[in-house]
Amino acid sequence: MIVVKTKLTYIVSAINKSLAFEWLVENLNPDTFEISFILLNPKDSELENYLRANSIPCEFILYRGKKDLFQAVIKIRRYLRKTKTDIVHCHLFDAGLAGLIAAKLNGINKRIYTRHHSDLHHVYFPHAIKYDKLINYFASDIIAISSVVKSILLKEGVPEAKIQLIHHGFPLSELKKTDPENVNRLKNKYNPTEQQPVIGVISRYTEWKGIQFIIPAFEKLLLNYPNALLILANAHGDYKHELKILLEKIPKTNYCEIEFEVDVFSLYKLFDVFIHAPITTEAEAFGQTYIECMIMGVPLIATKSGIANEILKNNENALIVPYKDSDKIYVALCSILSDETLKARLIESGIKTVNKQFSIEVMIQKLETLYLR
Repeated sequence: MIVVKTKLTYIVSAINKSLAFEWLVENLNPDTFEISFILLNPKDSELENYLRANSIPCEFILYRGKKDLFQAVIKIRRYLRKTKTDIVHCHLFDAGLAGLIAAKLNGINKRIYTRHHSDLHHVYFPHAIKYDKLINYFASDIIAISSVVKSILLKEGVPEAKIQLIHHGFPLSELKKTDPENVNRLKNKYNPTEQQPVIGVISRYTEWKGIQFIIPAFEKLLLNYPNALLILANAHGDYKHELKILLEKIPKTNYCEIEFEVDVFSLYKLFDVFIHAPITTEAEAFGQTYIECMIMGVPLIATKSGIANEILKNNENALIVPYKDSDKIYVALCSILSDETLKARLIESGIKTVNKQFSIEVMIQKLETLYLR
């Protein structure tokens, strides 16, 4: 008996490496779906290498900005026609713009868009809101990755029936099996003198991530813990100059900047405390670092943004601090570092939180239901 598979094409833009798409490839039902990818990128990527190594059809389209939009639409249409795609699922802004227009022109009825940004355009780039609304119009279904994103979509006039709330999912049991050798390798690389305590931050250097309020808290912590180490990962972005000025007040032996670390889950194992402090409730669309640190058993200090609005409970699975408040971040740091009972409670409750709501199996089941609906 010949089984006809549903042909599903993911269209992705501006991605180098993404574990999330690797997990999709590995977990979608291969008996039901025949998947392919279109990558809109300015250059080759780790994701493209992964797909080709795993024999997943992949089309690279050179995309350096909106000047390439027209040609990208033409090339996407051509590829979708060649593959006889049934469903298009676009991720990220440029892929949504080019991919959904091309899919609509090709008469594809199932045109799904995952909205990965929150109020970014409303706050920083209001001229881009018109493109968000264009994407919303061309999509047949829009996936909101958090209630915050759903709320913004509703404010933009998207019918509620068009919005599906699907959280990111993680292969929880697999991620918890970190290789001790990898952890030791990273420790030797980033903390060779075994400084303690280690305070971890994994955030791009941009204003709304709130790192400018974490650094002064750490500076104050050094009065109590002069051997402490602040690890700043993803240390690149448009706010680098401003953060450099703040870091000049801290001895260079007490902080480490990491532009990119591929083994991010092993990196979490170096941290005694993790901090994520976006400056507003809607700054994050999701905030994967909230989930990742809890998966890896690291106590969390956080402001509520993105997914944190739905899952974080103060003094239960995290210590919640006010927005833009270095003093309260410092107090929370002192509380965790001086109270092993509190630390253990935060870790245990955090693990229960992610186990309950953020497995890859739950996400895949919701996606497959949407695809076949």
